[in-house]
Amino acid sequence: MSATSPTTPLPQRLASLDAFRGFALFLMGLELLNLDTVAAHFPDSSVWRTIGFHAVHIPWSGCSLHDLIQPAFSFMVGAALPFSIASRLAKGQSKLRMTLHAVWRALILIVLGIFVRSLGRPMTNWTFDDTLTQIGLGYSLLFVLGFASHRTRWTMLALILIGYWLFFVWHPPLLPHADRDAINIPPGWKHNFDGFFARWNLNRNPAWSFDVWLLNLFPRLRPYVGYVGGYTTLSFIPTLATMILGLIAGGWLKRVPNAPIAPRTLVIRLLLTGLACLGLGQALHSAGICPIVKRLWTPSWVLFSGGWCFLFMAAFYQVMDVMKLRLWAFPFVVIGMNSIAMYLLFHSMDRFIGETLHTHLGRSVFQVLGPELEPALQGAAVLLVLWLILLWMYRRGIFLRV
Repeated sequence: MSATSPTTPLPQRLASLDAFRGFALFLMGLELLNLDTVAAHFPDSSVWRTIGFHAVHIPWSGCSLHDLIQPAFSFMVGAALPFSIASRLAKGQSKLRMTLHAVWRALILIVLGIFVRSLGRPMTNWTFDDTLTQIGLGYSLLFVLGFASHRTRWTMLALILIGYWLFFVWHPPLLPHADRDAINIPPGWKHNFDGFFARWNLNRNPAWSFDVWLLNLFPRLRPYVGYVGGYTTLSFIPTLATMILGLIAGGWLKRVPNAPIAPRTLVIRLLLTGLACLGLGQALHSAGICPIVKRLWTPSWVLFSGGWCFLFMAAFYQVMDVMKLRLWAFPFVVIGMNSIAMYLLFHSMDRFIGETLHTHLGRSVFQVLGPELEPALQGAAVLLVLWLILLWMYRRGIFLRV
C-alpha cells in the first residue's frame, strides 16, 4: 500500500466513478447510525419501517438498499480498471510490470480482509469472506480480462454464472442437521428453502461444505462449523462476475478513441443493460431456477444486484459527467477517492471514536432529540469524524492506493 504525495499528478478520471464508489461506502457508514434500532421505537411509522428495512441486510432471500453496498463496491472495482490500465500504459509501464502489480494488489487485498476480520480477536481469524478478500481472490483474473474483448468478458461472465449454478445443482440438498447450534444456525431461523431451492439453505450448501474443509486447515480456537451470516469463501467466484459487469460498464465509459460512444447513447445502454439484468435475475428466482441470495452471491443475485449497479452508474454519469452537476456529490467524491482508507477506518476506528466522543461530550448532547434517536445522532457524529479525516487527506492530496 502506498500514499500519493500532493505533487503526484492524478490520472484523469470520471467524477461519477468516484461519486458512485463514495456513495456505496457512505451507505456502509450509515450502519453507525443503527437506524434499524431507532426504527423499532416507531413501529406505527411507515417511514421508519421503510428506513429500518433498508438499513440492514435481508436475513436470506431478497434485497434491501443495504444489500447493494458490497455489489456496488465490487462493481466499481471493475468499472475503474479500464481507466487504471490506460493510465499505466500512458506512463509506459509494460504488461509484465502491470501484471505483477495486479497480483501484488490482489494479495494485499486478501491480507487486508483477513486483518479486518481478525480485529479484536485473540488470534488470526483465517476466513476469506470479507469484501476486500473476496475482491482480492478474483482480481488477478479480472485484470487479465481488462485486456480482453467485450465478447470475451460476456462469455466469461456467462461461464461463471452457469458453472456456479451447476456447482450447487449437482450437489443434492443437504438434510437438516439434528443440532442447529452445531452448524451455527441462528435461534428461530425461519428462512430455509424447500424443494429444489434447498440447495441454497444457510450452512447446508456446497459452498458451506467447502469451507468446513478449507477453514479447518488453518489454526483456530475451535473447529469451524459454519458462519452465522452464511457468507462463504467460494462466493469470490460469482463476485468476480459482479466485477466483470463493472468492467463491461467501465469499458463503455472509457469510450475507446476510435469508436467513441455518445453520452446519450451510453446512458441508454447502461439503463437498458441494468433493466435487462434486473429482469433476468428476478425471472430466475421467480421461475424456481436460482434464488436471489446475497449471502451466497447466487448467479441470480449477481444479475439482480448488477442491474441496480448499472442503473446507479447511469444516473451518476448522467448527472455528473453529462450535465456537469457535481457540487452536490462532493462529500461522496471525498470518500470515493479514498475508498480503502474509508473501509479500514470504518472497521478499525468507529468504536474508538464513539467512546472518545462520549468521554469528552457526554451522552446528553446525543439525547437532544430524545433517547430514541440517541444511537442515530452518536453514529452520525462518528461518521462525520471519519469523513473529516478523509477530507483532510483529500485536501492534502493523500490517497491510499493498493
